[in-house]
Amino acid sequence: MESLTAITFTPALPWPLLVVLAALATPVVGLALWTRARGGGPRALVLAVAFLALLNPTLIDEERQRLPDVGVLVIDESESQAIGDRSAQTARAAQALRAELDSGHELELRVVTVGPSGSDDGTRLFEALGRALADVPTELVAGTILITDGQVHDVPENLAGIAYAGPVHLLLTGAPDARDRRLVIAEAPSYGIVGDILTLAVRVDDPGAEGAAIPITIRADGGRPRRVPVRIGELTELNYSLERAGITALEIAVAPGAAELTLDNNRAVVVINGVRDRLRVMLVSGEPSPGLRTWRNLLKADPSVDLIHFTILRPPNKQDLTPVRELSLIPFPSGELFAANLDEFDLIIFDRYHRRGILPLVYLSNVVDYVIAGGAVLDTAGPSFASPFSLATTPLGAILPGQPTGGLHEEAFRPRLTAAGRRHPVTAQLPGSGVADRATDDGAAEPRWGHWFRLMEAEVSRGTILMRGGRDLPVLVLDRVGEGRVAQLLSDQSWLWARGFDGGGPQSDLLRRLVHWLMKQPDLEEDSLTATVAGDRIEIARRSLAPIAGEVAMRAPDGTTQSVPLRPAGEGRAVATLTAPGPGLYRLDHADQSAIAVVGTANPLEMADVRATEAVLAPIAEATGGAVMWLGISGIPDLRRVRADARRHGHDWIGLLANRQYLVSGLNQVPLLPAALLLALLIGGLMLAWRREGR
Repeated sequence: MESLTAITFTPALPWPLLVVLAALATPVVGLALWTRARGGGPRALVLAVAFLALLNPTLIDEERQRLPDVGVLVIDESESQAIGDRSAQTARAAQALRAELDSGHELELRVVTVGPSGSDDGTRLFEALGRALADVPTELVAGTILITDGQVHDVPENLAGIAYAGPVHLLLTGAPDARDRRLVIAEAPSYGIVGDILTLAVRVDDPGAEGAAIPITIRADGGRPRRVPVRIGELTELNYSLERAGITALEIAVAPGAAELTLDNNRAVVVINGVRDRLRVMLVSGEPSPGLRTWRNLLKADPSVDLIHFTILRPPNKQDLTPVRELSLIPFPSGELFAANLDEFDLIIFDRYHRRGILPLVYLSNVVDYVIAGGAVLDTAGPSFASPFSLATTPLGAILPGQPTGGLHEEAFRPRLTAAGRRHPVTAQLPGSGVADRATDDGAAEPRWGHWFRLMEAEVSRGTILMRGGRDLPVLVLDRVGEGRVAQLLSDQSWLWARGFDGGGPQSDLLRRLVHWLMKQPDLEEDSLTATVAGDRIEIARRSLAPIAGEVAMRAPDGTTQSVPLRPAGEGRAVATLTAPGPGLYRLDHADQSAIAVVGTANPLEMADVRATEAVLAPIAEATGGAVMWLGISGIPDLRRVRADARRHGHDWIGLLANRQYLVSGLNQVPLLPAALLLALLIGGLMLAWRREGR
């Protein structure tokens, strides 16, 4: 508690009026005193006493309570502060400063610790500083001390906006000349069209090694890496083509440099959502049938499918007397479709088509090359499949998994799933597939859907049989040929399910999944390893037609490995769920399948550049009169309390303001001219003046 005694004036009249009265009285009194007029002195005394009475002098005794200043110590404990001995430097400096500030500097110290953000916001020191000083008046702020490596990502753009923090002193950890190689993704698309060429712009920064040529590797979804040469410090454009729809994670990495602070910024992940443009499907039907309308309804109902349908009814050697101008049929554009523009189609469907002398064999050979290069063919067999005009007798026979034996069975049967069919995503969990209530050679289940009445007998030499029918003959066969895919449906009566005959069946589900598998839909892959991230949890799913054994090998961002056991989930799936120990890129491997999982931010801003620097915060320190010191060079500075107009730092010390603010807790006021004394002085002065003038 402090006290202060002072004299103040509380005039009875406004100050301007008092000034006017003083200006009018002063010449009169001065002239009287100059000429030594009789009674001039007493009259001057009366006027002075009257003027003093109008000023109303008061003796004030204040009781003051000193208000403590507030200083803030902001400690950066973000991810980059864990590099090298930065955390040790930070701990020593924080401990020494707290001990000194607690030893009698008449200061309220507020310590703010900023840890990992867990998001892509980077290090947010000034947000934490603003919250710490939100309830402190500016005139009570003594100053701010930042212990950091200088990599701060919320520096105010307007330096005047940091004036509330007082002098900002910057104590830097790390070394100012440290080197670190890092990979920078300058430009990357977030989505792309499947099959189109995407461009990514990358740059490798490594101070001191500019211009050197080094390779970088690109890996899609944990697959085979591709090497691309780049030059350090130069922007390089990389071309990549999406091969499938859905999420594709590109992992781009560069080898370690001569000196490294961390390897976390030597790789980056670009997540691209692949979308298909309008899918082009060519449907070639040999003759009208009830199943043909089913195909048209299914494909036309999908707005993303561009369907081209031809039904070939008139062979070129047909002769009749009908005038050409009256024919409603058009010549089949076989040259354009099967030669010039074949690669533009995503799927070719042959529905009950057979050799009729329409398509030259060279065109069907083109279809074989198209499949090997990555295309897809679906053959829905009709009765002609068992005849000498079957497509199996053309070059297409080289890619068809089933070859006709000549048998045609027209008897009731229910298609049933094989053991592989119950595990394959095309047929797994089809509604009405039934349960395994009777054992067969392949463990198939008894279905609850309707009957079909026609089945073409075929000998399957390769591929995977998903459904079998009467006499245990194959019904649905899938196969991979080169980079492409082939499917064979050895019955033309799936349309009975769509009509609801005998209870119907999941005809639309089956055909839709079949078409999407042929066009390489990711979630219909029968042999796959996927990872889904929800918060900090990684959900792993392994799918295979063969029994799934072994554990998933997971490599964490810090390079450590962990084995994750899988638990069976049925229908050819095994799953696992685990909590990620921290954010970053996790690589998963099982057998010949790989996947990656990105927990948190793919490329965290905090780790983009981990070199300690003063460039980011030096303008703040300079604008507020603060110091910039490297703890590894200058050591821990001393603390001083300084006036607001004094120097705020030296070569080995930093200063916090002594604002000397107080709160008045008591006030005593005593008039210096009591009314009785004032009246006595006025009457005495007037009587003295009268006496002098009366002589």
